[in-house]
Formats: sequence, structure tokens, C-alpha cells
Amino acid sequence: MMTVNQLSAPPTPSLEINGSRQFTAWLYEQNLSLAFTTYQAGKVFFIGLQPNGQLSVFERTFNRCMGLYGEGSIFYMSSLYQLWRFENALEPGQTHNDYDCLYVPQVGYVTGDLDIHDVVVTKAPLATQIWRGKQSTPSLIGGLGEQVVFVNTLFSCLATISVRHSFVPLWQPPFISRLAAEDRCHLNGLGLRDGQPRYVTAVSQSDVAEGWRDNRQDGGCVIDLNSNEVILTGLSMPHSPRWYRDKLWLLNSGTGEFGYADLERGVFEPVAFCPGYLRGLAFQGDFAIVGLSKPRENKTFSGLPFNETLQAKNVNPRCGLLVIDLRTGDIVHSLRIEGVVEELYDVAVLPGVRRPMAIGFKTDEIRRVITIGANFEPNAIKT
Repeated sequence: MMTVNQLSAPPTPSLEINGSRQFTAWLYEQNLSLAFTTYQAGKVFFIGLQPNGQLSVFERTFNRCMGLYGEGSIFYMSSLYQLWRFENALEPGQTHNDYDCLYVPQVGYVTGDLDIHDVVVTKAPLATQIWRGKQSTPSLIGGLGEQVVFVNTLFSCLATISVRHSFVPLWQPPFISRLAAEDRCHLNGLGLRDGQPRYVTAVSQSDVAEGWRDNRQDGGCVIDLNSNEVILTGLSMPHSPRWYRDKLWLLNSGTGEFGYADLERGVFEPVAFCPGYLRGLAFQGDFAIVGLSKPRENKTFSGLPFNETLQAKNVNPRCGLLVIDLRTGDIVHSLRIEGVVEELYDVAVLPGVRRPMAIGFKTDEIRRVITIGANFEPNAIKT
């Protein structure tokens, strides 16, 4: 059990994080750490292991942080009006205060409040055919060899960052008639396939301001970017499409079900019911890691199918992470969160990391963490 009491000034809200009996052993065996965001509490958490084998919980404050993407030494995260790129400042084998990964925010793009949801990064040229109406593909980020694509939920489109503008639109669903700051269909999830953006989820196919709110029970869909066609319908507030082991997995959040899309039949196949509202999905080996939230007491979550299932199973909604065995559909491990944090958005797997931490902006640490590029030559500049 890990208790964190550093979320705000007195009176201090409590936060209790409990791993299931074998959760820490699973982290050790899989040689990984986890990260997750809660926009409700404005925190990003890093879950790993202390040197003594006990659970390590590290958190930083970023207002309304949501989408995560981690690969190797890089880590992207969206927040209220910015998109951040973090870099691990430690070399292999180095540690800092017993942490073996130190994420430092190196680049921040000011996007404005776009309600950014999922974020992905591709290091290959983007497939031209999926960006409708574009004569050329977006350029890679200067010097980084990466292309960031994110879900711009407010404008119902996929977009990328810009050094001159808040965003550059790349694609919009075929049922969206024009770009408008109206959150028409609540576009939210984005998944890669073969290194390219390929699948998106939306709560509805509506084309009016916040029209998705009238279609929460069964208006959700999945769109294939290659064909620009809706390939799955009848979903309830779907999230987090992910291509893994030759299957398109996703969360049918309104029903509380984790499962996959049978693309030949065009139906969603549930694998496991999870006691809460689902957002955030990542994979490691034979396991899926799913984010679980308690539903807010407002119209957004009222009337959704999972509420009836919870009552039928005589269980209250929970907040935390679930580890699901893909071979059986069983929930084999969990991380339960009680207290001030009740909603999660995204979860990311950090392979090969035992104990991660990050530098934020609330302390003086960011002034003192300085790294020097390895290719510096003192006499390289000549006059």
C-alpha cells in the first residue's frame, strides 16, 4: 500500500493506492513500470518498484493532463493548453535518488484548450492517402525525426503541432462537414498500426455542436483511416483503440467492457467486464492494462449500460488499473485508487524501467537538472 498526501495545501485530501497481492511481483517479472493520467486531479503518476521491492508511486502536477505516449527515452503528454515532450535524462545504468528514469520536460507546444485526448508518435513518413485533401505529408519535427499526431476533440479532427499555429489539421471524419470548435462527435481515441495512425473512435457520428451527448448509449463508432470508412458501430462511448497481436482492441466504455473488433463480421467481441468507466489501454506480453474510473454524477454518465451491470453484479464502481490476461479474459492483478482521484484518462507501459520519476514546474528541481549533448565540439564554431 502507498499513501500520498501531497496533492494540495491543508486541509490535505487523502489518496490511497493499493496494489493487489501479486501486483508488485508482476511489475518485477515483466520488467516494466506504468504511467497514468488523471485530468480530474491534474496529475500524472508513475508506478514502479522501490529498491526493497515495495510499490513506488511518484506524481507531478499538470493541469488537465490526458493523453500519453511513451517509447524508449521519450514521453509525450497533453495538458490543458499544451503538449509536452519529455526526455529521460539518465544514461543506461545511471540512477537519480534510486530512480532509474528521470523524465524532463524538454519541449512544450502551446496549443490552446483543444481538449486533446489520445497522442501518438510515428517516426515513418505519414501515409499520404489518409490525409484527405493534402498534397503532401506533414513534415517531421525538426531534428527529432518524429511526427506527433493527436486527437483534437474540440475541433473533431486529427491534428499535429506547429511552431507557428495552435495546430495543423490533418484529417476529419467523413461525417464532419467542417472544422468548428464544437466537439460535434467527441472524437477521442487514436491507434497505430504498422507505425501509422490507423484507427479512431468517436462517441457518435453527429455533425452538430455537442451532438454526441444524445447518442451516448449506442452511437459510438470506429473509423479506419486508410479507407475513411466507419467499420464498427453500435458502441457505447468507445475509447482507446489499439492494434496488438493482429487484433484491434478497444474499450466499450459505456458497457464497461474490454474487448476486440471482429473486423470481418463488424462486431465488438467483449473479453472482460470491468467495474467502472474505462479509459486508457496498453499491452505487455500476454496482458492488457486498462484504466478504470468512477463515473461522475452528471448527465454524461447517466443511463449508460454499465450502471445496470454494476447493480446486477452487486458491485460499486472503482478507480484504478486492471491487468487482464489475454489468454483467459481474467483480471489477474489490479491497482486500486481511493480518495481524491476518481477518474483516469490514459495509461502507458514503460518497458525496462524499474522506478520512473519526472521533473515538474512546482519545485526548484527544474532549475538544476541540466544535460549536455554528447556531440559538442568546443572548436566547432569558427569565424
